[in-house]
Amino acid sequence: MERDFENRQVVVTGGAGELGRAVVAALEARGAVCHVPRHRDVDLADETAVRTYYDSVPVLWASVHCAGGFEAGPFEQSSAESFERMMRINARTAFLCCSGAVARMGREGGRIVNVVARPALDPSAGAGMITYTMSKAAVAALTLALARELRDRGIRVNAVAPSILDTPTNRRAMPAADPAAWPSVEEVARVVALLVSPSNRSVGGALVPVYGSA
Repeated sequence: MERDFENRQVVVTGGAGELGRAVVAALEARGAVCHVPRHRDVDLADETAVRTYYDSVPVLWASVHCAGGFEAGPFEQSSAESFERMMRINARTAFLCCSGAVARMGREGGRIVNVVARPALDPSAGAGMITYTMSKAAVAALTLALARELRDRGIRVNAVAPSILDTPTNRRAMPAADPAAWPSVEEVARVVALLVSPSNRSVGGALVPVYGSA
């Protein structure tokens, strides 16, 4: 396997989760030094805590933002609290981590990958999960705008947009579904690795659908 990340420093938020663990494994197999902020130690929605964490990392090559949350339910049962919670967990954390990462990237540039979701690309697919869809659409907008702003600095900003992931948690939650149609976390992690690779010199501002056959 190519060791194109040898000794490069990469932050992976949500690195203890199912997708995050797969991303860490894929990058470490290619030589990356991965830093995983633990929820009990770093509140990713707190600006000071995030900046302090990123300042503790050596010159940063890439930051991958897998941290986030999910809520679903009929719109008439949604609340302002649900909206604010999803925006905090998904959009605010991505914004702050992008900010922390950009401040730590050197003259060589760097790579940022956010994790959105299928409804961020097709909001009509977000029926029954409105507040979640809005928060992930905000992360998609952040990705596109930031990619344009940073392109001349050699920082490539992209996002992956998985459909339902084939995880034990999702299999338990949807026992009647066909998980063979869902992408695996390893498949998504391989896409992330391509986007943050030093060999990716031209792809920026992409929202990459990873839907499997769903």
